[in-house]
Amino acid sequence: MDDLLLDNLPAPKTKEKKAADYTAGHRHRLRDKLLNNPDSLPDYELLELILTYAIPRKDVKPLAKDLLKAFGSFSDVLYAPEHKLYQIPFLKENSVALFKVIQSSVLRILKQDVADTPVLQNFDKLINYCKAKMVYSTQESFNVFYMDNGCHLILDEAMQKGTIDQTPIYPREILKKALEIGAVSVILCHNHPSGDVTPSEADIIMTQKAVEVLSSADIQVLDHLIVSKKSYCSFKSCGLLYKKKEGRRK
Repeated sequence: MDDLLLDNLPAPKTKEKKAADYTAGHRHRLRDKLLNNPDSLPDYELLELILTYAIPRKDVKPLAKDLLKAFGSFSDVLYAPEHKLYQIPFLKENSVALFKVIQSSVLRILKQDVADTPVLQNFDKLINYCKAKMVYSTQESFNVFYMDNGCHLILDEAMQKGTIDQTPIYPREILKKALEIGAVSVILCHNHPSGDVTPSEADIIMTQKAVEVLSSADIQVLDHLIVSKKSYCSFKSCGLLYKKKEGRRK
């Protein structure tokens, strides 16, 4: 009888089994926390929960904290260059791919927000989209937003990427594309990786050249934006969109 009772007792848990049970329970608690009160998750817990879907059988809290320490913020982790992500121990292709899925999803949502209504009625959303798309790059990149006569977005096109502080822009390429798709106005946008959104002399000259070239075909440059993580500059607001008229000589 005693032998029968002993046979039916559960086997003692090994250290590995206890660790697996704790990890599973912890992940369930994180998911419940997300579903019931998502704003209550600190950045490391949200990142940890994301990583659980790419790394199913490992405690990823240390990895989440290492990533935040290495890159500085939640968004900087998700937008970090692939080659830098692979420098973090235990971070593999599945995790990097998942970060890219999230990044692309965010961009599509923000772009749809811009496309839903006339762009000039959605200016803050345009700024948010530009920042999400461009400010995490270590190179200057240049985008053109082409619009119809109702100021609805027709096309968002990345034109060029350059060095860390310069990208070549050719206004006649913008004009050619605008004529091809029937755009009547454009907004130009580029990033400054340095974080300083002050327009350079080259930025001003290029913008005014673009205004001149496009206006020859009755296509209006509505604005040129320079974006960084913390701020942006509007050429229109700063009075830099058009050349200043020289005073008449007496």
